[in-house]
Amino acid sequence: MTAVPPLLSVTGLTMRFGVMVAIDNLSFTAQAGAITALIGPNGAGKTTVFNCVTGFYRPNAGSVVLHRDGRDFHLNRLAGHRIARDAGVARTFQNIRLFPRMTVLENLLVAQHAKLMRASVFSLAGLLGLKRYRRAEARAVSLAEDWLVRLGLVHVADRECGTLAYGLQRKIEIARAMCMEPALLCLDEPAAGLNPRETTELSHLITAIRDESGIGVLLIEHDMGLVMGISDRIVVLDHGAGIADGTPAEVRADPAVIRAYLGEDDEKANVAGGEA
Repeated sequence: MTAVPPLLSVTGLTMRFGVMVAIDNLSFTAQAGAITALIGPNGAGKTTVFNCVTGFYRPNAGSVVLHRDGRDFHLNRLAGHRIARDAGVARTFQNIRLFPRMTVLENLLVAQHAKLMRASVFSLAGLLGLKRYRRAEARAVSLAEDWLVRLGLVHVADRECGTLAYGLQRKIEIARAMCMEPALLCLDEPAAGLNPRETTELSHLITAIRDESGIGVLLIEHDMGLVMGISDRIVVLDHGAGIADGTPAEVRADPAVIRAYLGEDDEKANVAGGEA
């Protein structure tokens, strides 16, 4: 049987800030239709990896390649806007970055700005009201409305995002990222600040996105209960280096992971129970 090629290939990734090595020769893959989690103690380099994947940083060495529709997108060589627009990589952030004075619907439409600009021939078709732009605009609104329905946000569609509860804003960030119709969705600590009920809802949402959209999900998260419950594969970092890569069960039992988190093998049960 022919092996299914990965959606994302990270090979020999190295990122330095002066004399400090933030990422040290890291390699891993992520599959389409799967949730791949990056975990590790604080300062392990997880967000730096995300920033290399999504174009905020240009790595010193190594490659980050997204394989999509028979094409290879070398993300470490692309401008940031092309990583989102052409390769189809979308992300959320540790700190919410919605436009607080815009409505929920407007935030979801902003995510589709690049598509609308292409359809409008950079505003000309929009100003003239040409059919191609009207079709693109109608499709953008329809896609936004679809995610409002799927996430139960229709009742707040016309509310300014800054007036909404924190948990709702987290959902809106994910909806906005999905309106970009990505091949790879990168979620940077999406459960941060959520209560247990909201965290459970989030886990259902992420798995639904995986199962219904068939895209790859790359996840950074400190909530080990969430990570172990929804991940198909887990990559563990410590001091910028990969120390484990496997299923949740394999990672949970790995002595190197236990040492990185807790320092003592006899506290294995705490990792298994979801403590970080």
